[in-house]
Amino acid sequence: MSIGQILELVSEGMFTYTVSVVTGNQVFAGTLNYIYLTLVGKERSSDRTLLDKSWFERLDRGTVVSIDIHVEETLGELLLVKLEKEKFLINDDWYCRSISVTAPAGDCFEFPCYRWIADQKELVLPEGRGRLPQDEKLSILKECRHLELENRREKFRWNEWKSGFLMSIDANKSSELPLDVQFDTAKAVDFSLNAFKAAENLGLNKLESLFQSWKDFADFEKVFITIKNTESEYVMQNWTKDAVFGYQFLNGCNPVMIKKCTKLPDKFAVTQEMVENSLDRGTTLQEELKAGNIYIADYEILEDVQPNDTDPSTQQYLAAPFCLFYKNGQNEFIPIAIQLSRQTTPGEKNTVFLPTDDEYDWLLAKMWVKSSDYNIHQLITHLLRTHLISEVFTIAMFRQLSAVHPVYKLLIPHVRFTIAINTAARETLINEGGVFGKVDSTGGIGIEQVIRKGMQTLTYKSLCFPEAMKIRNVDSKEDLPNYYYRDDGMMVWEAVKSFVSDVVKIYYSSDATVQGDEEIQAFVQDVCSYGMKNCPNNGEFPNALKTREQLVEYLTIVIFTASAQHAAINFGQFDWYAWIPNTPSTMRKPPPTEKGKVDMKYIMESLPDRGRSSLHLGTIWILSQFQDNELFLGVYPDKYFTEEPAMEAIKNFRKKLVDVTKTIRSRNETLELPYWYLCPDRIPNSVAI
Repeated sequence: MSIGQILELVSEGMFTYTVSVVTGNQVFAGTLNYIYLTLVGKERSSDRTLLDKSWFERLDRGTVVSIDIHVEETLGELLLVKLEKEKFLINDDWYCRSISVTAPAGDCFEFPCYRWIADQKELVLPEGRGRLPQDEKLSILKECRHLELENRREKFRWNEWKSGFLMSIDANKSSELPLDVQFDTAKAVDFSLNAFKAAENLGLNKLESLFQSWKDFADFEKVFITIKNTESEYVMQNWTKDAVFGYQFLNGCNPVMIKKCTKLPDKFAVTQEMVENSLDRGTTLQEELKAGNIYIADYEILEDVQPNDTDPSTQQYLAAPFCLFYKNGQNEFIPIAIQLSRQTTPGEKNTVFLPTDDEYDWLLAKMWVKSSDYNIHQLITHLLRTHLISEVFTIAMFRQLSAVHPVYKLLIPHVRFTIAINTAARETLINEGGVFGKVDSTGGIGIEQVIRKGMQTLTYKSLCFPEAMKIRNVDSKEDLPNYYYRDDGMMVWEAVKSFVSDVVKIYYSSDATVQGDEEIQAFVQDVCSYGMKNCPNNGEFPNALKTREQLVEYLTIVIFTASAQHAAINFGQFDWYAWIPNTPSTMRKPPPTEKGKVDMKYIMESLPDRGRSSLHLGTIWILSQFQDNELFLGVYPDKYFTEEPAMEAIKNFRKKLVDVTKTIRSRNETLELPYWYLCPDRIPNSVAI
């Protein structure tokens, strides 16, 4: 070696670390600001180095910048990467996807980031292997973890948006959210454009006399002119059939209301004589109850709820009906009795409507049940039990789990945009003057009343899918066939549970490891004691986890609720609710108390007017759309896990989901009306719409 070569090596440093920095593909992900990088090893740190190939190529969107950092002595095992941002002309945010470092000996170290660097001038990234807090032996890593969570708790603060609700993020509007949980620009634009698409695709802007009633059912077809939706057209053509009405309680938007009925409620005045013509096995009602062929949907939760009074020009009404169903000899699930009132005053009569009644009497009774079902679906099944509970899990995760915690890595894809969509809902949908208040019969004060009542039924076990089926006594395929929501849900639940179990076993060697994980214990305690503090049943939510089995169930609930459960009750809204008579969002006439008084004019005056119908249609169309670049269950483009066993678990999860998809597709080929809502390739990872 020549003297010149020796001098060159000395000047450049004897050891070289090759660093690759990946900038995100989001709009505005790149930056013109100065970004400096420092490698921190177990032995020593590198000098602060500017990431800058040239002025015109500085960390552009979607680029990979590679630099060599030369040091005179090896740094030892790499522990951290420190990033520092300095303003150039203006403060310019930067989205860093990840950083990888190849050490002189050839070892590669991964530093997942997937975060915006905005106002903060410094961000420290630990080496990316998943580690429990008790695994950290070095004080520098313990301190890094502590400071990260301390910073997050300042940003993700609990707030009580409405008295008695689940707790939510402390932000009044979307722009106040931490940057990492806001909609990215593409998502925000896509979401906004859908509102304009709704009006165009449905021809809503062509409707005249928005505040008038419809003339007849054929008049509703005007909004179906541009619809290209097989399910909606099927509903329009078949909605009056009892079998189609019953099918919706199994596989429609709100397939969680029915439960097996073994004893009739005291306030339900149905008798054997009333329903004997509907029982096709030659048995009595009591015998069918005992045999397990009778089911009920009970809307007691709507009793005494104040109907929407936000529009003084239009009176709106609510009912709290009973609907009795019969699984007949052909395995059809059909309604056999409906009661719209719950009179307890002596001398007053509860009218029970029957399939043998006049056509309009029975039809309007079914419409009232579906209207009640719609309002429960939107506020409890959808809003409370997927959106709001997922936000609780999300906030607690950010507050209590560091980025290197394996459970954080497991859950982060399943909380994407959840806080953002909920904040948007509080700004435009369920706020005073929002869409719900304009089109739904539970608008106004009714929203708060229904949510508070729904909190009474919110239990931990009811979020566990298999337990929820058992609670309602609908878990048996033999007793209740063709319940595809249950069947597909069980397959997806088992796939998610198997995946979670695989990941938990990688990082938790025993139950004692779970008990010793202070971050996971703080996570579940934060959910129970703070996020759920207004829930009367919050004591049923774990405030500590003692076994790996408990941890697996808990995390399965979090992921399943955010992905599969939300998909099952969200993306069919346009399919089942677009034909307004099938599921009215509100009713403008009181529920009938006598038979023989209903005609077409009364029904049209009961249904939402043209204006409410158009706003309802636009809203459910938006809510039913998959977004551009949707991430479906098991699709994790961001590489939070870096170690092979965890990545292998993800591969196995995807294989299981493919098998579930094949099973559902094969089944659907035999059905007149396929059920897709729980097909894994149509289940987004998170509550994001």
